[in-house]
Amino acid sequence: MTTVRPRKSTPAETEGTRRVALVTGANRGIGLAVACALAEHGLTVLLTARTLAAAESAAADLGARGLRVAPHQLDVTDQRSVDRLRRLVEAECGRLDVLINNAGAYYDDAQHATTADLAIVHAALDVNLIGPWRMCQAFVPLMRRHRYGRIVNVSSGAGTFRDPDAEAPAYSVSKAALNMLTVKLAADLRSTGILVNAACPGWVRTDMGGPNADRSPEEGADTPVWLATLPDGGPTGGLFRDRRPIPW
Repeated sequence: MTTVRPRKSTPAETEGTRRVALVTGANRGIGLAVACALAEHGLTVLLTARTLAAAESAAADLGARGLRVAPHQLDVTDQRSVDRLRRLVEAECGRLDVLINNAGAYYDDAQHATTADLAIVHAALDVNLIGPWRMCQAFVPLMRRHRYGRIVNVSSGAGTFRDPDAEAPAYSVSKAALNMLTVKLAADLRSTGILVNAACPGWVRTDMGGPNADRSPEEGADTPVWLATLPDGGPTGGLFRDRRPIPW
């Protein structure tokens, strides 16, 4: 596992033109580790959570370390919340360069496809698929202005077809759909300067992954951060783990 190291800001990232990143579900776990790493890379990070209090608490910890992090309330399942944040970002920043669609939920490991509660399936799709889709539709126009963007959809190996099993049907189907959305967005945005990729962070010690997982949040954040900071001409439309492409 390669460690992401901070770098100095380039002239294009000085005050007034500093690149701006938005991370969903960033008050804990992988999202918080991604927000921290991107701020260490010199970006201004918009740290979002479903409640403003949660976002403010997480941002305060990073701000105390001298990192440029701004807390914002965001519920990716609420179009009004997404639109409100888009207007705020446009007014206060005038740009968005990096979008990390990290917010995820409903790892339904106790369910089976033949008997799954379809209300849970619907909720999983709303958070894990429609939420990122809402965010992309809202913020891609800001990326187009500068012909630069990096979109990272935090996905999962559970959403691939290479080793299917019966576990977590709602979560797996929602992540498989997110993978296809990644491919469609990448194709739609080819030649615009906007790269779109999906990342599998592995089994990470988070509220969802549990205490026995084999990776820390920082290790899980490595590939999303790498994808978020790709140079021009980098890969697009792929699924990556440990900075390497993996089969869909």
